[in-house]
Amino acid sequence: MTTSKPKSDLHRYLQTGRDALVWKLQGLSEYDVRRPLTPTGTNLLGLVKHVASCELGYFGDTFGRPSGEPLPWYEEGAETNADMWATPDESREDVVGLYHRAWAHADATIEALDLDAPGRVPHWPDHRADVTLHQVLVHMIAETHRHAGHADLVRELVDGAAGLLQGNDNMPPEDQAWWADYRARLEHAAKRADGR
Repeated sequence: MTTSKPKSDLHRYLQTGRDALVWKLQGLSEYDVRRPLTPTGTNLLGLVKHVASCELGYFGDTFGRPSGEPLPWYEEGAETNADMWATPDESREDVVGLYHRAWAHADATIEALDLDAPGRVPHWPDHRADVTLHQVLVHMIAETHRHAGHADLVRELVDGAAGLLQGNDNMPPEDQAWWADYRARLEHAAKRADGR
């Protein structure tokens, strides 16, 4: 029988999402990590910038442990959605570096506090702003994996690369011809279901 260590389990799932998100940037040009591929502008580097910013806030200010990292995209008067894309002056190294510093700061908070440690999320409605470290960990796991899923789709649109993590893509081991046939079969099934 194995014993569960709840904080370690939660932390491991958070780190898995972090690793997946950063991996989606590997091997791409500056253009490809920045280019918007959905009508709402979703792009790979913006997803990393957003999640880094979230970690800094949720594991920092929420527990009275501010990181000291400047986040000008959240300041009064900042452009709407400025945390969801990188300006030409913000390099990939800047954004990924910010994310790694956010990890370190979050990891220090996770290590220092018990799961029932109280915090307050200043931008949440009053009726749910009081939280625990456990709630914030669950929230950030969901947030990180949600955006890692977005990154999966965006990366596939960029160059066809798909999968969970480097060395463990969690995809059926089939060739391009199989995938093309599979997609065609799904398209045919969708049309039949729609009466076409």
